[in-house]
Amino acid sequence: MAKGVTPKSEDYSKWYTDVITKAELADYGPVKGTMVIRPYGYGIWESIRDAFDKRFKDTGHVNAYFPLFIPKSFLSKEAEHIEGFAKECAVVTHTRLKSTEDGKGIEVDPASKLEEEIIVRPTSETVIWSMYKKWINSYRDLPILINQWANVVRWEMRTRLFLRTSEFLWQEGHTAHATEAEAREETDRMLEVYREVLEDVLAVPVLTGKKSESEKFAGAIDTLCIEAMMGDKKALQAGTSHYLGQNFAKAFEVKFQNEENKEDYVYATSWGVSTRLVGALIMVHGDDKGLRLPPKVAPIQVVVIPIVRKDDDSSELMDYLHPLISKLKDSGVRVHVDDRPKMSPGFKFNEWEMKGVPIRLEVGARDMENGEVFTARRDTGEKFGLTLDAASVKIPELLDEIQNSLFNQALEFRAENTHTASTWDEFKSIVEKGGFIKCGWDGTAETENKIKAETKATIRCIPFDEDPSGINCIFSGNAAKHQVVFSKAY
Repeated sequence: MAKGVTPKSEDYSKWYTDVITKAELADYGPVKGTMVIRPYGYGIWESIRDAFDKRFKDTGHVNAYFPLFIPKSFLSKEAEHIEGFAKECAVVTHTRLKSTEDGKGIEVDPASKLEEEIIVRPTSETVIWSMYKKWINSYRDLPILINQWANVVRWEMRTRLFLRTSEFLWQEGHTAHATEAEAREETDRMLEVYREVLEDVLAVPVLTGKKSESEKFAGAIDTLCIEAMMGDKKALQAGTSHYLGQNFAKAFEVKFQNEENKEDYVYATSWGVSTRLVGALIMVHGDDKGLRLPPKVAPIQVVVIPIVRKDDDSSELMDYLHPLISKLKDSGVRVHVDDRPKMSPGFKFNEWEMKGVPIRLEVGARDMENGEVFTARRDTGEKFGLTLDAASVKIPELLDEIQNSLFNQALEFRAENTHTASTWDEFKSIVEKGGFIKCGWDGTAETENKIKAETKATIRCIPFDEDPSGINCIFSGNAAKHQVVFSKAY
């Protein structure tokens, strides 16, 4: 265990916070509920962002940017939407400050009160649809496939770094289509993009499915989701894709002339993931030594630590390592040489273990004499020597192995903690232990709400491959309308 990190088994929440601060991913901002993402944490987010952005563009989407400030009247146009966000909205009421009469402080200038209050963006549907009204006239203007990388503000009462903060970074896609079929196809397509990045890049296995009516996005017809299991067996909603139907088009009067020269409202989707995915990485892969980063998102994939005993050893070691480092970089490997003076090798080993770098290479005088590099894998802790010639070929292969190993470990953990319940007592027993619970649900909001009230477990998703035939609702005993996955969640 790294010094100063609370063991997961002792206090999971404290462990999570310790890892974030000790690994220098983020720190608490001066305003309650906000966070400062430090360079190493932001480097992870950049890797995640780039993986998504490439796939967005490959599927025909383009990036744009919309204002942070939204007129309050816009939110009132879609009643269900504003009801879902009303308690989290930050509101701007004045535009300037002034000095107090005694000249020792500042206060809001009453004369600067706004005629219409402004909402700080909690999500951008309303402002985007006000613009789509200007841009869409004919079926020739469709589809519009726009994504935005931005910050949003949701004034959360209970916050946790990366998972739930008052301000966070995300992407939000907003598309407009001529037909329902095209919009639903887009909703499905983007959920698959999310699944692919989570599993293939972040090495986080996810369940895919549909949200229940009470859990869906405010203003949506259907919400599709990806759900991941964290290391404490709780669920995390890792991404959502929403079919909005014509709700926002009708609220903002976004009409178009279709190919039959008839006027119709456009069909819409929206979809998003956020910096909470950094939190998912920590909780899915981390251990008592800190982070374990999948190579595809690690800002540094290989750290090289020269073991220098004398001052005159340094240049000779670096000359020895230069060909290997050059070959690795030419192969696309992200390499960092930690040659900081006056820091012990042990200190450096612990620091890079904490930061989850997938591979550590240690090289001293004896290794140089033997034509080797000493190699340590962060995922398994395995240590072994490699010849200098073999290392340039083997290390990229090891990075692929580590990527797959982390995914398979997480997949096995989820399998071990996914259960099927057939009685209410069995359900409650599993909830106490934690994990995913597959069971029948009668499809009523009344049953869903009672289960949540008694156990704090919620329906995480209605899996696409569900089969409710022959099973009963876990709570009411009536014939099940759906086979669902319940869990406690973040």
